[in-house]
Amino acid sequence: MIRVVVADDHPIVRAGIVALLQDADDVSVVGQASDGETAVSIALAERPDVVLMDLRMPGIDGDEATARIIAREPGIRVLILTTYESDDQILAAIEAGAAGYLLKAAPESEILAGLRATARGETALAPSAAAALVRRATTKAPAGPTLSPRELEVLQLVAQGGSNPAIGRALFLSETTVKTHLGHVFEKLGVNDRTRAVTRAMELGLLR
Repeated sequence: MIRVVVADDHPIVRAGIVALLQDADDVSVVGQASDGETAVSIALAERPDVVLMDLRMPGIDGDEATARIIAREPGIRVLILTTYESDDQILAAIEAGAAGYLLKAAPESEILAGLRATARGETALAPSAAAALVRRATTKAPAGPTLSPRELEVLQLVAQGGSNPAIGRALFLSETTVKTHLGHVFEKLGVNDRTRAVTRAMELGLLR
């Protein structure tokens, strides 16, 4: 039996997904969430095999919720099920640790097949998602951003889970100075939160 948590902020859409899953003999829905924070909490409490995750939700989006779940419970597989298919959104979800990316417009049989494949440890990708990854792989990446030694120190402590006050104490900096360094890091990496900053820095080889 595949244990699944469904995260989608639209009640009618979520109910439709749950109904589809409940009709499958090999699937059990063990939790539902209407926002990213709740999705993380339920996933960590229930430890399902798969989380079906929408991208756009109140609070934190699906890619950040995915990153938080994977960071705490790497064994949980996250399958993005969304209406959005831009390259940036697809790549952000995959970089966050999603095991697959499907569109809500896909046939029900394809969604169920993708869920089962994800539960088996395989990757389920809509054609648009696969194409985005191919484009990324075949496009020569521009020179990456450069962080100062102090910015790297701050980001390394962020990656280790340090809060701004804790980072300030470790580096003998004021909390305001830490925030300033983080602001510069966000700007250079083109991100707007700590999780994406760490993920992006690791992708670029700035953090190990």
